[in-house]
Amino acid sequence: MLKGFKQFILRGNVVDLAVGVMIGAAFSAVVSSLVANILTPLIGAIIKTPDFSELSFKINGSVFTYGLFLNALISFLIVALAIYFFVVTPINALIARSKKGAPEDPTNKKCPECLSEIPVLAKRCAFCTSTLV
Repeated sequence: MLKGFKQFILRGNVVDLAVGVMIGAAFSAVVSSLVANILTPLIGAIIKTPDFSELSFKINGSVFTYGLFLNALISFLIVALAIYFFVVTPINALIARSKKGAPEDPTNKKCPECLSEIPVLAKRCAFCTSTLV
């Protein structure tokens, strides 16, 4: 029973998932800090009200604190924008740059006799029937 558990734990997928969760938690702290300490005060400086938690209304004695919802919605949008502009956009640019530099493997070549396009793996030209090396 312990042997099966050891095989399960040491499987690549489980270890990769554990590493991904830990990195995700650390990254979440970084993004939350960016939003709480830099972006939210910036918005507060611009619109003069960074906290909407006091906004509410009552209907038949029930209190609707829509300000808390607005805070959560704005925090979500700020986090989404921060992730997009500081993570997704640079990663996409890096991937595009790495793909641009790598040449594709050729699928065709020219026959040395008749200069026709033939498959790379061909041993004989389909047009002039010359033997290829």
